[in-house]
Amino acid sequence: MIELNYKSFGQGPPLIIVHGLFGTLDNWQTLAKSFAEKYSVFILDLRNHGRSPHMDGLFDYQVLAEDLKDFMEQHWIYKSHLLGHSMGGKTVMKFALTYPEMVDKMIVVDIAPKSYKGGHEAILHALSSLDLTTLADRKSAEDHLMNLLNEVGTVQFLLKNLSRKKEGGFEWKMNLNNLIQNYDNILDNISIESQNEHPALFIRGSNSDYVLDSDFQHIQELFPNSKIITIDDAGHWVHADKPKELFEIVDEFLSE
Repeated sequence: MIELNYKSFGQGPPLIIVHGLFGTLDNWQTLAKSFAEKYSVFILDLRNHGRSPHMDGLFDYQVLAEDLKDFMEQHWIYKSHLLGHSMGGKTVMKFALTYPEMVDKMIVVDIAPKSYKGGHEAILHALSSLDLTTLADRKSAEDHLMNLLNEVGTVQFLLKNLSRKKEGGFEWKMNLNNLIQNYDNILDNISIESQNEHPALFIRGSNSDYVLDSDFQHIQELFPNSKIITIDDAGHWVHADKPKELFEIVDEFLSE
């Protein structure tokens, strides 16, 4: 059992928020504070991310779901609303299907329960090709990543994982080698012979291709009491592109 790094805000029924691949709890802090007007909000760093323990070995959705169960029990939470983005969305889906009695309502942001073909290979290559032992400063890291990826938003997001060590030099907040080794597991589908009939909300960005119309049937098979909402002019990082719209949709769903 490991102890996940977390922050908590507010009072009321619990709401646990789980970030995506390469993310940290900080990605959701602003929205968490908005939800905290009605809920006890917990934002987590998943294992191998942020300030949570870096663990070698297996990293898959069963492991992440067990970490989430352990976190809830450590904090005397026996039922909670769950919100997850991307990899975090798959984590809460796996958890909801494995431990339905511990779930109140579930919100999944821009991910389906299917397997994906990939898409992070260029990012993984760029990150692993950055030599932290000789890195002089953050600007050098930014230049290196921009040279390979050429996407300002992606590079700025990734640089949030670059941390300066007390003794000098830099390190990643994520366990990069383990994530590379387990990348196929991160892409994998949520395979389980069960359903969760609790209310579920799937939110996708109109500019993202992560959740297709053809995925709706599979979502309904696993979560028959689910609905799907599309937010216009949002990409995969819906919470960064349209935070106000996302907040209002989730707030209304949780209040129903």
